[in-house]
Amino acid sequence: MKLRKVTAASAAALVLALTATACGGDNKNDTGSGSSGGGGKIKVGIKFDQPGLGLKKPDGSFAGFDVDVATYIAKQLGYQPNQIEFVETKSADRENALSRGDVKFITATYSINDERKKKVDFAGPYLLAHQDLLIKSNSDISKGTDLNGKKLCSVTGSTSAQNVQKSIAPDAKLKEVSSYSECIAGLQSGAVDAVTTDDSILAGFAAQEQYKGKFKLAGLKLSNENYGVGVKKGDTATVDKINKALEQMVSDGSWEKAVKANFGPADYKNEPAPKIGVIVPNAS
Repeated sequence: MKLRKVTAASAAALVLALTATACGGDNKNDTGSGSSGGGGKIKVGIKFDQPGLGLKKPDGSFAGFDVDVATYIAKQLGYQPNQIEFVETKSADRENALSRGDVKFITATYSINDERKKKVDFAGPYLLAHQDLLIKSNSDISKGTDLNGKKLCSVTGSTSAQNVQKSIAPDAKLKEVSSYSECIAGLQSGAVDAVTTDDSILAGFAAQEQYKGKFKLAGLKLSNENYGVGVKKGDTATVDKINKALEQMVSDGSWEKAVKANFGPADYKNEPAPKIGVIVPNAS
């Protein structure tokens, strides 16, 4: 009889253990859909090839302003840095990555606009950037019209270069390449006279050690680019949490510290931290 009691008790304990395992053993969620990190991971979309913003370094680590923002947000959501898995999200695939659930959110120079808001939701903005020019430190280019007759570089299909040719310097000689790294190399060699895209991206390149003192931003503010944190359409709970995290990042000084650390060497004249939900439009 005593043996039977022990066996029954053991069996009961085994059933309880199995039940607990079935209910709570797998608490990992690769996209971080839970309310806190726990023992799981969170996948975050960034760029891998933009110095100062989102860069995967040779040792496999990541650096840049977007990386710092993402890391801060993830911590506020309950995830430590070692629980973050950064996923490369190129511009053309950002909406798909969110809709498929490949990532929980995206910080990747993701400008908020009406067309994108049809497909994804945005928290933020967390940075107001502007289209600008990167030129050599001794360049005589001081205004947009100075580009007439000059060689201007941007990536293939870039709206930045088209904006310059259409409304600022129609006689600029456009050179389109596959990456901004190629443009920067051309600027250094003298093959082109200027590079155009968002000033934050240009500042990131100019801040690299090998380019310090060689380039400068023209400071033309040719457009307003409101960088937002992309979130899957309809996930308002995550948007609200990220907005609170961004407000906290600004109030505790972490935002300003990240700006100076990533863009400071390029003498980047950044705008003040934007207010959540306030989008600065482009001039019509």
